[in-house]
Amino acid sequence: MILRSDELSRIRGQVTMVSGGFDPLHDGHVAYFAEAARLGAPLLCNVTGDPYVRRKHPPLLDQDQRARVIDAFADIAYTHVSGLSTHEVIALACPRSFAKGRDWEGRLPPEEIDACAKAGTTIVYLDTVIASSTNLLDLCLERYAASRR
Repeated sequence: MILRSDELSRIRGQVTMVSGGFDPLHDGHVAYFAEAARLGAPLLCNVTGDPYVRRKHPPLLDQDQRARVIDAFADIAYTHVSGLSTHEVIALACPRSFAKGRDWEGRLPPEEIDACAKAGTTIVYLDTVIASSTNLLDLCLERYAASRR
């Protein structure tokens, strides 16, 4: 179910939250969703909006397309396209847990850590880092360039 920001209060305190750009979506994300779902609460996937993704690369799928694809996953109970910062979403949803990949340990933004503390949210780092969207895009570009020579 895709939720608007004003609907997040309906699930307040009831979910585990994951967050990211998910562009391109890859098997590491699938593992991330599955492992986060095992934490026991319904899973809220906060999909970072296009403006953030554009800071890294042009989006392959726009934010609404990414949300529809992610919302189709069995492990995902709720999907939210974020026009807000992640810490603002945490403050609205007050998830039981905020799950991130182990690669975020020690570099999670302080605002997100503070929002979790204020919301009573446990931060959980998962060992599901298999791939990187940025690395996949770089590899794709290299392969494309090689195929054009």
